[in-house]
Amino acid sequence: MDPAIIWFLIGLGLIIAEFVVPGVILVFLGVAAWVVAILDWCGVESFSIQLWVFGLVSIALVAFARRYVKSWFRGSETTAEGGVDEEFIGKVVTVLESIEPGDFGRVELKGAHWKAFADVAIPEGAKAVVIARDNITLEVEPRG
Repeated sequence: MDPAIIWFLIGLGLIIAEFVVPGVILVFLGVAAWVVAILDWCGVESFSIQLWVFGLVSIALVAFARRYVKSWFRGSETTAEGGVDEEFIGKVVTVLESIEPGDFGRVELKGAHWKAFADVAIPEGAKAVVIARDNITLEVEPRG
């Protein structure tokens, strides 16, 4: 199989994986793989050069572009007044996987599944309230 096609497929797989593993890093690795695929199609067939280009483009994209692109996926976290966006705080969620103290579970909020933790055990199927958000993890407490 042509190495350019292999690099293209690796890039496609990484970009698709970004939807499963959020964090806005895999998409940059996928774009770097596509850059290498284009280089291969242009005649740069040295595997060592391809690996160097992949590594350098990946590092450059993650280091310099991630902060700009991340907001496209997560949205803004601050209000116009500079305060923290409280969009999630106080919302009621459904526990999809039981949450044990010191361990993560899963909850559903706005139709999306979120990793969650709590200071007390919350069984599957119970309702909980969001008290804090840390990136893609919610801190919840049992609904009282």
